[in-house]
Amino acid sequence: MIKRRFALAAAATLIAATFAQGKAQADTIRVGVTISTTGPAASLGIPQRNSIALLPKTIDGQAIEYIVLDDAADATRAVANARKLIDEDKVDVLIGSSTTPASLAMIDVAAEKKVPMVSLAASARIIAPMDANRAWVFKTPQNDSLMATAIATHMASHGVKSVGFIAFNDAYGDGWLAEFTAAAQKAGLTITNTEKFARTDTSVTGQVLKTMAAKPDAVLIAGAGTPAALPQKTLRERGFTGVIYQTHGIANNDFLRVGGKDVEGTILPAGPILVAAQLPDSNPSKKVAMDYVTRYESANGPGSVATFGAHAFDAMLLVEAAIPAALAKGKPGTAEFRAGLRDGLEGLHNVSLTHGISTMSATDHNGFDDRARVMVTIKNGAWLLMK
Repeated sequence: MIKRRFALAAAATLIAATFAQGKAQADTIRVGVTISTTGPAASLGIPQRNSIALLPKTIDGQAIEYIVLDDAADATRAVANARKLIDEDKVDVLIGSSTTPASLAMIDVAAEKKVPMVSLAASARIIAPMDANRAWVFKTPQNDSLMATAIATHMASHGVKSVGFIAFNDAYGDGWLAEFTAAAQKAGLTITNTEKFARTDTSVTGQVLKTMAAKPDAVLIAGAGTPAALPQKTLRERGFTGVIYQTHGIANNDFLRVGGKDVEGTILPAGPILVAAQLPDSNPSKKVAMDYVTRYESANGPGSVATFGAHAFDAMLLVEAAIPAALAKGKPGTAEFRAGLRDGLEGLHNVSLTHGISTMSATDHNGFDDRARVMVTIKNGAWLLMK
């Protein structure tokens, strides 16, 4: 009899624990992350992974669970990760991927499953032109169009007339070519030649020799992470003395390390986070940017902060701001909650991020304006805000 009572008590305890665990899981907001922590975009994905570790575990009383997968900058793997996160892990939102090709490949999955997605890649093609699928997709990096305009304007105001263009042979490079061509035309610049290279290439001598033969005043390299240093190093080794511009895709210290003396004098547009300590106190992003820098470097060491990690941090700031609207529509884990989260993201207004101030709309799922960019150069192996 006593044994039977113990057995019943144990069963009741197990049932109660199982119920409590199930309730806790049902009340947990699950965030699925696929980023490139290995492969050619690892210098982007590693600081993003480190930034995920800094994110809150509860928001508005709701538990938050982060499930992080590596896609190695491979679009097929990014899609497989997205499907696993949605179908098996039952996530309420996707964050990723680190690169444009992988992010573009994930769009159809997010739309099919009706799960909001916040990309950490730059190309405007991820969110434009707006359609039924892209209605589920947002992104934190500045659009390449915003940055291309900044580069073209700087070139024109500093006497540049002709520009050689060297870019990744993928969606990132294609997007930059389209945006910079339009910006260059408005600024009265001539693009002398267009060359492409792969992220995994170990030599770009042919592309560099063709560019130098065209005798441009300046060269724009449209790449991201450490692979973008290769054309610049080759240009300098071959004796090119003109100004070299890069995109905001290079804004981390790994690029400085790999580029060394050959990247001195590089000019690029970047998010305010890159030079947060140099910003005037009036800059609307300085407070949140400095908070992120302090937290990241406390966890990962002095000088370790990278703009790419801040994109992941910003993605969760956006999700956090949208959660109240989602909770008003349904509980985590439900279609109603996910739809509410999408609607909440689209309705965000004047959200302070490390990279700028974001105001979303039905036609703009990035939401940045000119406050999301500053012009930066490399001097003595460090980033310097240009006045």
